[in-house]
Formats: sequence, structure tokens, C-alpha cells
Amino acid sequence: MTWVDIDGCKLEVVRLASAHPREGARPLVFLHEGLGSVRMWRDFPQRVADATGCEAVVYSRAGYGQSDPAELPRRTDYMHREGLEVLPALIDALGLDRPFLIGHSDGGSISLICAGGTPTPLSGVIVMAPHVLVENISVSSIEQAEVAWQTTDLRQRLGRYHRDVEAVFRGWNDIWLHPDFRAWNIEDVLPTITCPVLAMQGEDDEYGTMDQIDRIAARAPDVELVKLADCRHSPHKDQPEAVTDAIRNFVEHILDGVPSLHMEDLS
Repeated sequence: MTWVDIDGCKLEVVRLASAHPREGARPLVFLHEGLGSVRMWRDFPQRVADATGCEAVVYSRAGYGQSDPAELPRRTDYMHREGLEVLPALIDALGLDRPFLIGHSDGGSISLICAGGTPTPLSGVIVMAPHVLVENISVSSIEQAEVAWQTTDLRQRLGRYHRDVEAVFRGWNDIWLHPDFRAWNIEDVLPTITCPVLAMQGEDDEYGTMDQIDRIAARAPDVELVKLADCRHSPHKDQPEAVTDAIRNFVEHILDGVPSLHMEDLS
């Protein structure tokens, strides 16, 4: 693990070499979910690095994992700030050349905002269960998460991965349940994404419907969709082999300069 200072905030970063490096490889930058961190990815980044031949760069956003605290309460544009300011600065600070972004949930939204809202050179964007707008199902599940926080061992389980677990949960839960956040929407950045996008969603996702990735396909210029059966909000946990294969194929086609086939409805 190393530390990178972005505008006075130290972020924890882990860089994982591939066991099978390929010529012309480009780094994969992993962006975690709204309650995630470097450690909560477990072995998935290493598995993807080994499958693609590319280095994996995994970091915890401010307030998560062991990174410095975030400013709370969050504003409704917190993902825009991350995608437009922090992520490009991190890519630049690490000297990453045309990386792929791999984002889950909030991390997927941040990846799309960076790709469509900044001039950061990217090879591609891979998003799993991203949010492009707030749906009723999202709000309902986040309300249920608040109940679980109060009545189960969720606090203790998350506490193994974060320096300040209370701030992590409150920073995520409170803003998603704020009335002003219902208007949050990032569809305006989708048409200006110039790199290829791979968007994956589970058919049983409790935080969003297929409308999320269908809207990405309808608005961004170059999108492949993967719709996963028997899969909830974390495709890399519920369908790790299918997800890893999809990412490997997507990355290889781009690095080899070969147009890839559009993929749908995998199980």
C-alpha cells in the first residue's frame, strides 16, 4: 500500500502487478461502491489483473478504508466532485497512461462522470451496477440499510474495513435519503463519453433496475451491455467468472484494436 496526496487529502492506494503481464497493457483503476474500500474488493482486482495482463490500481476514496476523512455532510454533487476533480488528479499523480476505469455502484457513476465530463485520456470504462439516476428501488433499499445499521451487526462487519465506519455509513446513507438527492442525474455526461463502455447489471439488483444500463446504452456512443442472471447488486461477487471473462474480452479487444461483439443476457 502507498499513499497519494490529492489536494491535502491522503488516499490509500494499492498497485497489483499481473501474474501474466501483456505487451501494451494499460492500468485498470478500480473505484469502489458507496460503502466500499480497497480491502472490500478482496481478491477481485488481482484476478482481473491476472486475466487481462494489466496492472490493477485500487484506491479508497476520502473517508473510506484508511484514507483521510471526507468532508461531511456530503453535498448532492459529491460524485461529480470525485469524477471531475479527484479522480483525474489521482490518475495524473500516479502517472497512469490511458487507464481503464472499473467502477462498482457509486464508483461506476464516478467513472462515467470522469469519462464524459473531463479530458482525461481513457482506454475504456467498465461499470457494474452503476447509477445514472435515482430510482424508487434504490431509495427503498437504502432505507432498509438504515434499519440494518440500527438492528444488525452491519456496523461491526463494515468496521473491519474502515477507519471511521460511522462516517462511512452516514456519509452514504444520509445523502441518498436526502429529498434533494432525488433529482440527481448524470445522463447529461453520457453523450460526451468518447471511449468504449462495458456496462453490467444483475437481474436481481436490489438497488437499481435494468433501466440504469439501458439509459447508458441509449445515450453513450459505444456501449456493450451484460445482463447477468442470478445476480444482485455486486456482479463481481455473485457472478465472478462471467464478470471477469467479460472484462478480459473487453480489454483485449481494445488493446488488440479489434471491435468486440455486443454481449447480453449472460448467466
